[in-house]
Amino acid sequence: MKKALLGVLLAAPAFIGNAWAADDVTKRIHESAGVLGEIMSAGDKSIPQDLLEKAQCVGIIPNLKRAGFIVGAKYGKGVVTCRTSTGWSAPSTVRIEGGSIGLQIGVGETDVVFIVMNPSGMEKLEKDKFTLGADASAMAGPVGRSAEARTDAMMKAEILSYSRAHGVFAGVSLEGATLRPDKDDNAQLYGHAVTQHEILRGEVKPPAAAQPLYEQLNKWAPYKKA
Repeated sequence: MKKALLGVLLAAPAFIGNAWAADDVTKRIHESAGVLGEIMSAGDKSIPQDLLEKAQCVGIIPNLKRAGFIVGAKYGKGVVTCRTSTGWSAPSTVRIEGGSIGLQIGVGETDVVFIVMNPSGMEKLEKDKFTLGADASAMAGPVGRSAEARTDAMMKAEILSYSRAHGVFAGVSLEGATLRPDKDDNAQLYGHAVTQHEILRGEVKPPAAAQPLYEQLNKWAPYKKA
């Protein structure tokens, strides 16, 4: 009896830790859905909807910390999902780090959104780590409804990026920043180790926690065959 009780007590911290980590990932997914909905509801100050409708993948980093933007520092965590032959993939949790993120950087927090515009950009995203601007062409995304700006952006970049801080939303350069899957958080979310490729290619069943994110994606970027 004592041995059984001891086993339960020893296992409890790990169980609590895993549950906390899973809750943290779920919260991040819900926050990402909220960020996308708020930004896209801003009309002329949002991401052009026709760009979002053409996007191969969408990534959102909510509440990214801006006080410690030093090369190699850990910036923040978010999620990314890509189009598949049946709809949006399960979300993969990701980390962004390194580089500089435009002129809005200072003390506080910001939301970062990036959209991957073609299959080549998606292939870069599937790697264990890639650097924006070096491994994948990236540029600040256009805001509003300028057809000329949107066309130019689509022709030049694999990835378009945006940030929102203190109520100001704008295209922003992520030059030099690296993006990588958060393997530990993905394992917590899905209950076992999974690769970025498996998640983004639709080989992993989406979690129930992703429903709010899908609602926003399907509202602003309806499903189309990948």
